[in-house]
Amino acid sequence: MTNVRAQNDPSADDIAPAKRALEALNFFMADMQAGIGPFLGVFLQQRGWTAGPIGTVMTAGGVAGMIMTVPAGAFIDHTEKKRLVVIVTGICTVVASFLILLSQSGLVVTVSQVATAIAGAAIGPAVSGMTLGIVRQKGFNAQNGRNQAWNHAGNMIGAGLSGWLGWKFGMPAIFYLAAAFGVLAIVAVLMIPEKSIDHRAARGLEDQPDKAEGGDSGGQAEGFKTLLQNRPMLILAAALACFHLGNGAMLPLYGLAVVGAGKGNPALFVAQTVVVAQAVMIVAALVAMRMAAGKGYWLVMLISFAVLPLRGFLAGTFIEHWGVWPVQALDGIGAGLQSVAVPGLVACLLNGTGRVNVGQGAVMTVQGLGASLSPAIGGWLAQKLGYPVAFYSLGSFAVISLALWIGFAGTLRPACAGSGGNGAKP
Repeated sequence: MTNVRAQNDPSADDIAPAKRALEALNFFMADMQAGIGPFLGVFLQQRGWTAGPIGTVMTAGGVAGMIMTVPAGAFIDHTEKKRLVVIVTGICTVVASFLILLSQSGLVVTVSQVATAIAGAAIGPAVSGMTLGIVRQKGFNAQNGRNQAWNHAGNMIGAGLSGWLGWKFGMPAIFYLAAAFGVLAIVAVLMIPEKSIDHRAARGLEDQPDKAEGGDSGGQAEGFKTLLQNRPMLILAAALACFHLGNGAMLPLYGLAVVGAGKGNPALFVAQTVVVAQAVMIVAALVAMRMAAGKGYWLVMLISFAVLPLRGFLAGTFIEHWGVWPVQALDGIGAGLQSVAVPGLVACLLNGTGRVNVGQGAVMTVQGLGASLSPAIGGWLAQKLGYPVAFYSLGSFAVISLALWIGFAGTLRPACAGSGGNGAKP
């Protein structure tokens, strides 16, 4: 019988420009998503906020994003309007940024952070789903690696521009830059040809038969319980939650510590922290792509977990302007490796279930759980016990991640080996 999906497969002429547009989207959405975040703490600090309330507001946004990631992933699995999702989230992020410029009241800042977090919960699975739908499981590892390299480049250049603009024109200029990047991200997603996206492949049903092909299952998605029955997914989620519990507050807290000690210009120093990390992330993402293809994802994730305890030790010991280099280089290694390994591993583990983007959302939820609690924990520890204790405590959470990853290596290694899309289905 004729393969219906084969008749609708996008041609190479459609895929090539779609891949370039994907890379442009990842470049511009980086500053749209994260460009304001590292500067927000310093911006509020200059307006009389203390570390505790700043951390609490950031946590409110993180909790909102965490709650929305699984529903957002489920929606991405079902909708064929993935490009529209990115457009709407871009608009929401731009509007939320301007709210903070209008007022720095607790309510307005909290609403802005919540809106930004909800938008971020949708854009991640949407871009991951579009990538999988365009290049399929076979090409996902390589394309995701390139996407992440462009994403880190966008963060690096955006942070550099933000630092210069903040120094030259004041902190509000950073918010206008983020808005400009948001508009360019919307333009980039409009350049992706709609017909280049296979929406069945985008949710992990590429290899499942259509009803028209006589398949018994009709290529239907499995139930949500498939996530809870996948043991490697559960271990991955727990390890990531602990890692982000320590990692989430490290960057903004280090900026507050150094700037608060009078050892750096607020805008320029925060920009430097981001630029150093993102420059390393570009290289780390490309290395992760090659390492995963050759050795699987287990080793990539192990290295990413191992750098956080060392980063916490250095941050707590050296609260100096020059400390940004080793502290943020380690951040670049950990985050750069995970930016490739986590989406690739989830796509691999859930291939054939039709729940790939729900899985991406679920992983983002547990990451968000850790990251949302991290600023509040780090902020209050810094306020009550000092910055060194806060950094040492945050770095120690990754020890739990390492224990889980090494302790369950027998289960994880086979599941993490299939970077090309043939992962084991426990």
